[in-house]
Amino acid sequence: MSNSVSRTAAVILGSAALAAGAVLPAVAADHGHGHGHGAPAPHSTVTLGAVQYDSPGRDDRSNRSLNAEWVTVKNTGKRAVNLNGYTLAKDSRHVYHFKNVRLAAKQSLRVHTGVGRNTSRDLYQGSRFYIWDNDDTATLRDNHNHVVASKHWAPKHHR
Repeated sequence: MSNSVSRTAAVILGSAALAAGAVLPAVAADHGHGHGHGAPAPHSTVTLGAVQYDSPGRDDRSNRSLNAEWVTVKNTGKRAVNLNGYTLAKDSRHVYHFKNVRLAAKQSLRVHTGVGRNTSRDLYQGSRFYIWDNDDTATLRDNHNHVVASKHWAPKHHR
C-alpha cells in the first residue's frame, strides 16, 4: 500500500512542478516584452542627443522661435534604422509620430517644435506652442512602444 501511495504522491508532485513551470515562464515572458508599459526595449542604437528647450531670444511664439526649440535623435549604430512608428513625447498630449523616416548610420536629426518642411536632418512637429520646458523629460519609444531613450533636463539648482 505504501508503494502505491508513494507513486501517487510522486505523480501529484510531478504534475504540480510541471504546472508551476508552465506558469512561471509565461509571467516572465510577459515582463520581458513590456507591451508598452515603460519596459526598456532591447538594446537600441537610437538615442537622444542635445536638446534646445529654451529657444534663444524672445519667446514670441513666432514659427522661427518655435523651431529654435528642438530635440536631437541620434543613430549611434553602423546600420540605418527605420523610425516609422517611433514616437517622441513629453507627455500624452505632446507626442510626435515618426512617419517615413530612415535615420542613416552614425547620423542624427532634429525634431523641431514648430512648422516646417521635413528633410532627412530636420523634422517638424507642427505645434503653434512651445513644448519643452526648462524642467522636462523627452521620451523616445520604438514602434512596439518600448522606451528606447529618455532624457531629463532641469536648471542646475533643481537637480
